[in-house]
Parts: sequence; C-alpha cells; structure tokens
Amino acid sequence: MATKAKAKKYVYSFGGGKADGNESMKNLLGGKGANLAEMAGSPDPKLPVPPGFTITTEVCTYYYANKRKYPAELKGQIEKALTQVEKIMGKKFGDVKNPLLMSVRSGARKSMPGMMDTVLNIGLTEKTIPGLIASTGDERFAYDAYRRLVMMYADVVMEKAGGLEPAEGKGIRKIMDEVLDTVKKKNGYKADTDLSVDDLKNWLLSLKFLLRSTLNRSSRRCLGQLMGGIGAVFASWNGKRAIEYRRIERIPDEWGTAVNAQAMVFGNMGEESCTGVAFTRNPGTGENHFMENTL
Repeated sequence: MATKAKAKKYVYSFGGGKADGNESMKNLLGGKGANLAEMAGSPDPKLPVPPGFTITTEVCTYYYANKRKYPAELKGQIEKALTQVEKIMGKKFGDVKNPLLMSVRSGARKSMPGMMDTVLNIGLTEKTIPGLIASTGDERFAYDAYRRLVMMYADVVMEKAGGLEPAEGKGIRKIMDEVLDTVKKKNGYKADTDLSVDDLKNWLLSLKFLLRSTLNRSSRRCLGQLMGGIGAVFASWNGKRAIEYRRIERIPDEWGTAVNAQAMVFGNMGEESCTGVAFTRNPGTGENHFMENTL
C-alpha cells in the first residue's frame, strides 16, 4: 500500500521556550531566523523572545523559479504557525477585541542591513483598531500605529512589490510625507508626535482617497496584509539596493532570503517605551562589551 509523501516543511516556529530550528540552520532559516530560534528555544527566562515563525530561504528560491508563486503547502503552514503565536500571546490575529499584530522582516544567511523591506503592525485595520484601543487604553497610540502600517504598506507592498512606477518620479511614500507635512505646518507642529488623535483620523481619511486615486488600491484584510508583507520581503531580495549590496559583498543571488514574522513589540507607546538594537560586542571592533542603540 502506497504511503502519502510527507509535505516539505517551509515554516519553522519559535516562542514559548520552544523552537523548530537552531543556530546551525542559517542556510535554511537565514541568520536572523536561526538566531531567533536559538534564543527562543533557550530555557533562560532572561531571553523573552516574542514568538513568531520563519519562512525558509527555499521558499524565496521557489518564488523566483516559479514566477513569484508559492509552494502549495505554504499558506496552510503559515496559518498553523500563526495559531501557535496566538496561543502564546493570548491574542487572536484579526480579532476585534484583542488583536494580535505582527511584524515581517527579512533575514538572509549573511547580514544585509537596511537592504530589504520591513512591514510593521500587520493585522491592524479599521475593525481591529477599537480592540487595540481597548487593550492598551491609548487611542492616540492605536491610530499612530495604524498610520505607520498604512504608510509602510502603501510604499513597500502596494508600490514597490507591486512593480508600480511612481508618477512623475515621485513615490507614494514621498506623497504621503508631503501630506503629513502640510498637516503639521498648518497646526504649527514640529514632530509627528505632536499630531492629535483627530489629526491622525483626518489624515487617514485623506490618505484613503490618495491611495485609491494614486494606486487604485485599498486596505486589505488581516491575512491578506500578512501575505502581502511576506511577498514584499521576498520581492525586495531583488530590489536595486539589495542587488548592488550583494554585488559589493559577493553574496550569491541564489541564496535567497528567509522571512521572519514575529509578534509586535512597540517603541511608540509613550515616554518609557522604545525599541532598538543591542550588541554583546562592539560591532565595529569586536571588543567584548555590551552596546545598545535605541530608536
């Protein structure tokens, strides 16, 4: 009797003290994914790694070999991994009362800092904003998070990954920044943090019209956002910056990048909230001392 072949594993979960991978799997999980798996799988409580999952470099290779299509098993494996993140976080992706938000980032086997795209706050929509407000008690934070998602998504997913040529050489991100600057100048604001809740709501209304008229696209549903963000990261592997960086650093094109989807942590929740990068060694000299760069 013939046995059914086991489906190839394309998604590796990490979080909650467990991980499917480890640091030796950089060729498959990329440097970032392999190290996240190693840290998340550690029993050390001092490493509270937000849960998530890594989509392997093999998917990137498949993506480009098959006219930007994915393996048939991928979506189901992503949904299963997302369910594990939900259980660990005690939140539901797309839930209107207590929504889980995700970030999507690249992770090649050799570091390519700043060369590929990132999308944050995935899962935030008009339907889930009230849930984020209820769970955080901060309306301004919720609308500012939505602003950040809309700006990133329009730029990275809709325009760049969609292969759209900017009208008159001016990309959608530049247009959105100009609209935001107009609001700030009108009200005498110096920084984005000066924008009130009403300012953000009115700006978002203007932005919806702008996106429909400029890109002829509107916001997507949560799972669509996630798949769109994943596709944008894979697409950015062959962006102009990434290609030039690989040429300079002699990184083979066929390596591809992994994609890391991880539960969001926030640096914009108030004066005591920040995000950044920490190093256990000086990245320039290799000297053994702790360094941090908060953003």
